[in-house]
Amino acid sequence: MYASVREEKSLRKFAWLRGSMSMIKLTGRAREIDWRNTLTTYALLTIGGLILACNVAIFLTPSHIAPGGVSGMAIILNHYTGFPVGTTMLILNIPLLILGFRNLGRFHFLTKTAYVVLIYNLGADVVARYLPPGVSQNILLNAIFAGVVGGIGTGIVYRAGGTTASTGVISRILQLRTGIPISQVYFITDGLIILAAGITFGWEAALYSLVTLFIWGIATDYVLEGPSVIRTAFIVTDERDKVSHALLEKLQIGVTAWQGEGMFTEKPHNVLFCTISRPFVDTLRDIVTEADPHAFVVITHGHQATGGVIASKKGKT
Repeated sequence: MYASVREEKSLRKFAWLRGSMSMIKLTGRAREIDWRNTLTTYALLTIGGLILACNVAIFLTPSHIAPGGVSGMAIILNHYTGFPVGTTMLILNIPLLILGFRNLGRFHFLTKTAYVVLIYNLGADVVARYLPPGVSQNILLNAIFAGVVGGIGTGIVYRAGGTTASTGVISRILQLRTGIPISQVYFITDGLIILAAGITFGWEAALYSLVTLFIWGIATDYVLEGPSVIRTAFIVTDERDKVSHALLEKLQIGVTAWQGEGMFTEKPHNVLFCTISRPFVDTLRDIVTEADPHAFVVITHGHQATGGVIASKKGKT
């Protein structure tokens, strides 16, 4: 009996040691993954910041394009004072970083944003020494490419969980304090800077700045969300089973159904929802029409679909 008790204690001790070793291994793996994620994050922040710095040096400053934000303010001030654009951006961003620290998450906000600001702002002056001051004399080309390159850099920074500070900090704080939609706040803050650019460089330069600002936003969204590669379909039908079975058999896609009601006729209808890839839009429409000629079909754009049954015979949607 004594031997059995000792054996049981030994087994418990062995189990505890084995569990502890497993926890150590899991903790080690977690730390390794955490380090990888951290390195990846700061690599992306560095790349995004350098792209933005090159954008200021190559496209924005030589063409006097000031598409809002701190970069636009710095380009305007550079025209009057001759002070380096990047250093001016850094000086203007310091109070904004303090505001963001106090109102937008303290160290969670500050760490990545301050890193990007340093790379972006100081890098703008450094790369300006080695890169050509503009690659084209065509201001429209510079405006377009400034928007594309700036949007790519901003999108990379956002994907890594950082921000570029700038007037976005003011816009976010005003939105939180006043409840005004952030798009309207952006319009006001960036609009005032573009207005100042028009007074400084002429109204044609202000129009080019608007072109850059518009393309910049589109490019940023593209990097963040990717291209619109899928379609979502809403089908209002009285032949729920017939339509859903046809889609499942011929396209091998999952379908979700719920009950709806026509507000004009006050009659019940079935609403079907599914996700498909772009090449199969016409095929889906033909299948639905064949199964129910009276069905009402609405197809919308989507960026991403995960989970569910979304595979087709010719690939995944």
